[in-house]
Amino acid sequence: MLDINGKTVLVVGGTSGINRGVAERFAARGARVAVASRSGEKVADTVRALEALGCDAAGFTADVRDAGAIENGVAAIHDRFGALDVVVSGAAGNFPALAKDLSSNGFKAVMDIDLLGTFHVMKAVFPYLKKPGASVINISAPQAFIPMMAQIHVCAAKAGVDMITRTLALEWGGAGVRVNSVVPGPIDGTEGMARLAPTESVRKSVAESVPLGRFGTPGDIADACLFLASDLAGFITGAVIPVDGGWAQNNCGGMSDYLGSLVLRHSG
Repeated sequence: MLDINGKTVLVVGGTSGINRGVAERFAARGARVAVASRSGEKVADTVRALEALGCDAAGFTADVRDAGAIENGVAAIHDRFGALDVVVSGAAGNFPALAKDLSSNGFKAVMDIDLLGTFHVMKAVFPYLKKPGASVINISAPQAFIPMMAQIHVCAAKAGVDMITRTLALEWGGAGVRVNSVVPGPIDGTEGMARLAPTESVRKSVAESVPLGRFGTPGDIADACLFLASDLAGFITGAVIPVDGGWAQNNCGGMSDYLGSLVLRHSG
């Protein structure tokens, strides 16, 4: 029931970090995998890496803020591989900024990538999803339900992403399409964690704030996506699932205060 072999998977944002780990995990399990991102160089590099795993891989270059580019890219993947069994939407943007210092353009940039971009991906993929049977997975963040200083833009955007997930679970359930969110905790080896925990002392503090006592890995998130894409999750839709070692239960280890103090130090 965890068989992904031969399924067609699209990972938007799948050329780096968590999302690339997801793409690689599906490829290793025998899926056909397509990736999309803004960088043509990263798309080409990722496709080569997936092919080295024995995967039938493809990719396209598009900015999630550009609805037409996303629609054209998804249509091209459908032309090559047929109906989409799994879609993982993970494009995101973030930077720490206190609300009083955040420009309208800065707020809009994150909303456009995270929230509007998710809508563009959802709208583009729906005509090409396998019906019934497709699984759509949005990569969210704990800021969706835990307020954090210097993250008003991300909190608003990711809360919206989770409501897109829940709303589409209602709208698409009749077509047999499941829609869920995965919420990563602190994931090692990602650009975001390198920025938020740049020193060994901060890394140690973050790891100790996770009830399971360690950073997560891209593989942890990939395994959650693998489960949600499989028949084992056939009655799960509209769920927002933290994959964080219990970090959210610990209020993300005081990350809100840390981000606020970090911004204040840099601005001072």
